[in-house]
Amino acid sequence: MDRRHFLQQLGGGFGGLALAGLLQDDGLLAASITPGVGGAVRVLHHPAKAKRVVQLFMAGAASHIDLFDHKPALEKHHGEKADFGERVETFQNGLGPWMKSPFAFQRYGESGKALSEVVAPLGGVVDEMAFIHNLVGKTGVHSQATYLQATGFNRPGFPGMGCWVSYALGSMNENLPTFVVLPDRRGFGSNGPKNWGAAFLPTRHQGTIIRPGTENPIADLAPHAKYVSRQGDAKALELLARLNREHLQTRGGDSRLEARIRSYELAAKMQLAAPEALDISHESKHTLKMYGLDHGQTTFAKDINPLEETDYFGRKCLVARRLLERGVRFVQIWSGNDNGFPRRNWDSHEDIKRDHGPLALGMSRGAAGLIQDLRQRGMLDDTIILWTTEFGRMPSTQGSKGRDHNPYVFTNWLCGGGIKGGVTHGESDQWGYKPLDRINPTQVYDIHATILHLLGIDHRKLSVRHSGVDRRLTDVHGHVIREILA
Repeated sequence: MDRRHFLQQLGGGFGGLALAGLLQDDGLLAASITPGVGGAVRVLHHPAKAKRVVQLFMAGAASHIDLFDHKPALEKHHGEKADFGERVETFQNGLGPWMKSPFAFQRYGESGKALSEVVAPLGGVVDEMAFIHNLVGKTGVHSQATYLQATGFNRPGFPGMGCWVSYALGSMNENLPTFVVLPDRRGFGSNGPKNWGAAFLPTRHQGTIIRPGTENPIADLAPHAKYVSRQGDAKALELLARLNREHLQTRGGDSRLEARIRSYELAAKMQLAAPEALDISHESKHTLKMYGLDHGQTTFAKDINPLEETDYFGRKCLVARRLLERGVRFVQIWSGNDNGFPRRNWDSHEDIKRDHGPLALGMSRGAAGLIQDLRQRGMLDDTIILWTTEFGRMPSTQGSKGRDHNPYVFTNWLCGGGIKGGVTHGESDQWGYKPLDRINPTQVYDIHATILHLLGIDHRKLSVRHSGVDRRLTDVHGHVIREILA
């Protein structure tokens, strides 16, 4: 037993005073937002600015230079032979001439941030956002790069960021999961559920998949057989719980079994809580319009189109807000599925305009609605929104209209929850090929460290011993990006 747990066991009096002094010495006493139920971090490492997170993940690699990172040099030299001044390694065959964006850019807000026309809906909230244009990856392979952004490691076997947050802070609502994943309804991105798996953390911290707008949003949540009554179902769950507990008593220390039991118990509670949380039919017309869900259509064109993408992404953003206000700690929203044709992801090797246009408009309408909605409800102050993708795309052409993978630099943006709005941290070079300052780029570890910091957690102190190694979300790296903190 370590000294802190020994003092905790002493209870009040001298033990309580000693523990308070110990925590004060360690800088762990004061915290403006306390953890939830069952979190490993019993007392926050420092005062928190946020208590919940939304991660918007663009599967397939969204092009920074066609959305957020305006490059006048590409407009000036469009069609000229691409001269990078160094040897360039591409994923396929993306070393055609320089290619300007097919989308026009315009400045928005008091910050004067230049945004592409296909993310223009974000113009109304751009002064809430902090852009990071010098983020670098480690690989141009989708699966490894997706792992890196989702888990902090570029290989399988590590918990997703939402799992770490769930593990550290615990639940704010015992009737809903702590970590919820809203995938693209057409399929998973690279790696699928491994991106939000708990790995060596207790299984209960893995992401729970919900598919808003589908006939069965949560698989196996409620019985569908007509002969099963509500009363009979409750009695069956009661019996199952008793048998599971008896079984567990003879197999102490098996976290998988305990997690399975907890998942059954949570599912029983979700039968009442989840349908209400996912029901957007009572939202006001004003709110539906905010998310682009006032179109009134139930069917869409066969080809990829902005209205369908707005409905898909906007609906997930609205459901995310409803989950957050009911106590869900971490929501991960995916746009795009894994490789397939016609393209329904951001992997625009063939045609940037065809693919990015509808996806970006749908994403930006939903994201802008989420930011506005959280702001008007007073929730943006303690909710972090992170927009990310696995890497960027090249400033030179692939074929005549597409772009190849670019892991050498890309963009993230954050807002809410202690983030300073209307700022840009780090720049890419004139082409959008690599960071302008190649010695001091931003890495995903810095993004993760910053989010944990805003949640009141020192990323260096949140670790779990696994296979003889103290593992953490940021591995052995990571610095808080203080320039974007409010």
